[in-house]
Amino acid sequence: MSIVVTGATGALGRLVVDKLLATVPADGIAAVVRDEAKAAPLAARGVEIRVADYDRPESLKGAFRAGDRVLLVSGSEVGRRVPQHTAVIDAAKEAGVAQLAYTGILGGPDADFELAAEHKVTERLILDSGLPHTFLRNGWYTENYTANLGPVLEHGAVVANAGDGRVASASRADYAAAAVAVLTGEGHIGAAYELSGDIAWSLAEYAAEIAKAAGRDIEYRNVPAAAHQEILVGAGVPEPFAAILVDVDAAIERGLLAGTSGDLARLIGRPTTPLAETVAAAVAATGA
Repeated sequence: MSIVVTGATGALGRLVVDKLLATVPADGIAAVVRDEAKAAPLAARGVEIRVADYDRPESLKGAFRAGDRVLLVSGSEVGRRVPQHTAVIDAAKEAGVAQLAYTGILGGPDADFELAAEHKVTERLILDSGLPHTFLRNGWYTENYTANLGPVLEHGAVVANAGDGRVASASRADYAAAAVAVLTGEGHIGAAYELSGDIAWSLAEYAAEIAKAAGRDIEYRNVPAAAHQEILVGAGVPEPFAAILVDVDAAIERGLLAGTSGDLARLIGRPTTPLAETVAAAVAATGA
């Protein structure tokens, strides 16, 4: 039996493997990756590398073994995730894995925004498969925002159509720690965890944290949805994805990403990482 992490060279999967290596012997960890060369650092640390691709179901037949505990990190290609996830679920069922943990989205079946649609379908597929499962309904990563600090610092503004809505984000490392707790612990089969930060913040508060860290004025500029869509497309964001981001902001305004259930802090055994800490580190990394 191994603990298996799919998408193990991605931003979240890599952090999960790093945290697993701190608690589990390397020979008990397997990384499912598309590109074996990218996984060379993991192999050097003793992690078993299993090469497979969500888009090639036949490649997944050897990705899992009976009794494995598997983390299915959701695919990043919006619009293609249902067939990709279906291939993983089918392979996991055929192998007879002991647990399939899935990184979905905060709110699960109650999330009504477009980005949640494929996650909801995936949860239903997992339920229908009969696999022993755990749903990790991840809220927003603070890094979803701080990864795009360049334009904010350049123009002195956080631009969105989220109104006064609040976001209970946490760091990506927090979510990785929760996944490790579920994969290495007991009593999680059949559970659905609503994972989010301890404190929900507004985008005006986010802009204020950037201003504090950068030592310059940063405003929050709330704009109509159509104007935000136009700004994003003008900045090079593909139109379909820009529409999804605008729709997410509308969901934030409706309060759908503000939930603070406490599940994340309970799983990781500590408070979630404060917004100010992640923002300060990200601003410092830009050299601003």
